[in-house]
Amino acid sequence: GDYACTVCGTSRLPLDVRAEEIALDGLAGASFTLVTPQGRARVSLALPGLYNVYNAVAAAALGLVLGLELVAIVRGLERFTAAFGRFERIRVGETTVVVLLVKNPAGANEVVRTLVDGGAPRVGLVALNDRTADGQDVSWIWDVDFEPLLPGLDRVVVSGGRAAELALRFAYGGLARERIEVLPALETALDRALALGGAELVVLPTYTAMLELRGLLADRGHVEEYWRQPA
Repeated sequence: GDYACTVCGTSRLPLDVRAEEIALDGLAGASFTLVTPQGRARVSLALPGLYNVYNAVAAAALGLVLGLELVAIVRGLERFTAAFGRFERIRVGETTVVVLLVKNPAGANEVVRTLVDGGAPRVGLVALNDRTADGQDVSWIWDVDFEPLLPGLDRVVVSGGRAAELALRFAYGGLARERIEVLPALETALDRALALGGAELVVLPTYTAMLELRGLLADRGHVEEYWRQPA
């Protein structure tokens, strides 16, 4: 962000590449005006959230350094779609499963902010593992600001090897105990969350839980395995 010191005069340098007129459209995406030395252009992203605007501006800056034209940069940004497990939408019968990988407080807080801006989900499935790829210290869940999600949640299903810790976190966050279901087995948790109904199911898994979830959905024919999807 912007900064300046009134004592020594140090301040943020002028930005060569920046985003202006940012519009966040919930889970549908985001748009902004990309300002560069080559000129200005409106960019519409298929990815939601303010942090994806940051990512897009960083990618645009790199493209400019590499000598790309602004029109090519905009075309590339607008063509980009979410990687597997990161704001991925998977159709399961009448329900759209929205998978949003969470693995640290900063990223999880941005996911929560984006969900709340788009209208908090009624049902959520949150899966926490502590395997090598996830990190064995799961205390980071206490640094995630889950609280803005809670007023809109009728039910949260917690799963994974550390489901009990997640249940405790939501309980301390103020969610009534009867609205928390603890189902450590992810397949059982997924079936329960889908059975709770609704047009959309938001799933917040850590890394290995996300891979397991996609494996389950692939086995059921709802999505291709990630290594078979086109780049």
